Amino acid sequence: MRRRDFVTLLGGAASVWPFLASTQSRLLAMEQVPSSDRLEQRLVEAIEAYDAQGNHRTATSADTASAEWLAREIQQPRVQSTLESFKLSRLDPLSCHLRIAGRRIEGVPLFDGTFTDADGVHGTLGPLGSDADIVWVETEPFTLIEPRKELGGAVAEARRGPHKGVIILTRGSRPGLFLLNAPSFKAPFGPPAIQISSAESQWLKAQERAEISLVAQVGRTTTQAVNVTARIAGSDTGLAPLVVTTPRSGWWECASERGGGLACWLEAIRTLAAAAPARDCLFAAFSGHEIGFLGIDAYLASRPDLTKRAHAWIHLGANIGAPQQPNQVHVSDASLEDSIIAALQKEGLRIDHKAESGSVPRGEAGTIHRGGAHYLALVCGTEVFHNTADRWPDAVDVTMVARYAKSFATCALELALQRR
Repeated sequence: MRRRDFVTLLGGAASVWPFLASTQSRLLAMEQVPSSDRLEQRLVEAIEAYDAQGNHRTATSADTASAEWLAREIQQPRVQSTLESFKLSRLDPLSCHLRIAGRRIEGVPLFDGTFTDADGVHGTLGPLGSDADIVWVETEPFTLIEPRKELGGAVAEARRGPHKGVIILTRGSRPGLFLLNAPSFKAPFGPPAIQISSAESQWLKAQERAEISLVAQVGRTTTQAVNVTARIAGSDTGLAPLVVTTPRSGWWECASERGGGLACWLEAIRTLAAAAPARDCLFAAFSGHEIGFLGIDAYLASRPDLTKRAHAWIHLGANIGAPQQPNQVHVSDASLEDSIIAALQKEGLRIDHKAESGSVPRGEAGTIHRGGAHYLALVCGTEVFHNTADRWPDAVDVTMVARYAKSFATCALELALQRR
């Protein structure tokens, strides 16, 4: 039955108006979810463009250009977009390397550690637990269901130790450099530390007791980073807003880590802009993700009551649409769990892992959780976390991104239409 015929059939009875309004809202929600072919084409264009912008590290020229691109992408009727800047001291690696046994091994400094001058620090090399001056440790590879595991264990122990320097051999699904985030960017601690590729592990460990130099020289630039924000006005300003957020900065091109979430975020805006939401819908894409989640802190600084005031908060986390990867969902309560389960099931998806009730999720979702929000957050697994191999098209399954995008669009529209 067409909606027009259905409305005509029910048209004269006052007693059916609440039911009619609810039914019309659901029909409207169904109409706003895009068809798969058009959606996949938009996703391809968005993720490919994001990947091509380069290294998305916070407050770099690529990050700024990416913000301007994203703001243009959301320019459409009913969407009020804004670039919101915040100050920070950008860290710029200058000379970061090891010198040992006639070799120079390049690395990347730990962005929330301390640093050296151009001469660096010198001493003997050995494993953590030895009496060596400069020690090596290995990271734990990224795991979906153990947030921040890669920052714990031996890495955390070495950073609390008395060493002159720390070498972090980064491990992932393959040999390579898998960078660590810097959650303590605003309060750096520990000895100077350099991250190097695990491809160097066997050779470096064979140099135990050798003399080594570690240089972690950086510069600082006082500058600004940018959050991209938007608002779609609801019909009832007395209702609490819906908030939809995702990070937009990170290490390297991060096509899967950040591109999938941004693509879903854009589709949620597109869907809600074409509808008639009952409540205000707020959107934010945060910079500062890899260095202490600075962007969400800046966003909430001017909206201190938003986490508790929001009707619901949807956070689109990392690696959405990474090929053949499971997901994990954090939810604050059963009603949102029911909403996301239904939306995922409609697209043939499921919740692979449900986080333990009350547990703190990773990243910006942790800030939302600690603020007391009514929220749901989703993150997916990956084999290329913080690695240069996280590139379009190999690291992205567009069909899977599309299924997630439609799921979040459905869920967001349902929440935006609620009048309670």
